[in-house]
Amino acid sequence: MSIEINNLTHIYDENGPQETLALKDINLSIDDGDFIGLIGHTGSGKSTLIQYFNALLIPDYGSVYINNIDTSEKKDLKEIRQKVGLVFQYPEYQLFEETVKDDVAFGPKNLNLKKEEIDNRVRESLALVGIDYQEVKDRSPFSLSGGQKRRVAIAGVLAMKPEILILDEPAAGLDPRGRNEILTEIKRLHEEIGLTVILVSHSMEDVARYAHRLFVLCEGELVYSGETREIFTRAEKLKEMGLGVPQVTELMQRLRKKGFNVRKDIFTVKQASEELMRAKRRCNHV
Repeated sequence: MSIEINNLTHIYDENGPQETLALKDINLSIDDGDFIGLIGHTGSGKSTLIQYFNALLIPDYGSVYINNIDTSEKKDLKEIRQKVGLVFQYPEYQLFEETVKDDVAFGPKNLNLKKEEIDNRVRESLALVGIDYQEVKDRSPFSLSGGQKRRVAIAGVLAMKPEILILDEPAAGLDPRGRNEILTEIKRLHEEIGLTVILVSHSMEDVARYAHRLFVLCEGELVYSGETREIFTRAEKLKEMGLGVPQVTELMQRLRKKGFNVRKDIFTVKQASEELMRAKRRCNHV
């Protein structure tokens, strides 16, 4: 499932006293199977943009095609919203049913599916996020840990069988262990079932570790679009936008300035370790 956006502009309160240009002439494409990182400081337009990705917003200026469907025609919007799952920031606040089983089943029930199919979807989606169905099915979702709540909320979206999964700061507020668990599960979903993933995050380390391509927004404009490795070579420009780069990238660039022969397009600890070992071997052969 693909997304293509052409010349998209969004204005809040147009011609009103609070008129605000939220998005300006956005052009981008997302292919089936992509893992996209969407980054930008607060107020850059990220939250507005992702609402176009699943037709919660319909364009007045420009066009949005989801799986070759022009959303401005306002046809098949229900189907689009089922196929493009959106998990808002702090999704555990959206949990409301008495049991985990009922919460995950809420979406499928609204599709008027048979009881057996609903039950299968609940079991499958909980398994996909690493939660044991038998262990939690009758528990209140509010009795779970923060990381478990987040995974149950994601399971509720997965139970709708989306082809694209959009996650707005999925690790926000979690401790390091919970953060690692939830992002590892998302990566596994991408790899094992072929989900297209769009990860919105303030964490440069997170998008560096997981995303294949990055979209960088600044004041409503798409200023950079490209492979993660290439984007993080623009360290100074990213810093000017208040974003920075992963700490390990900063370290490698400082080493370069001190005369060490290491690559500047390093953005994970694993890559840095491998590059430093190569640099050491080069020195030993001199």
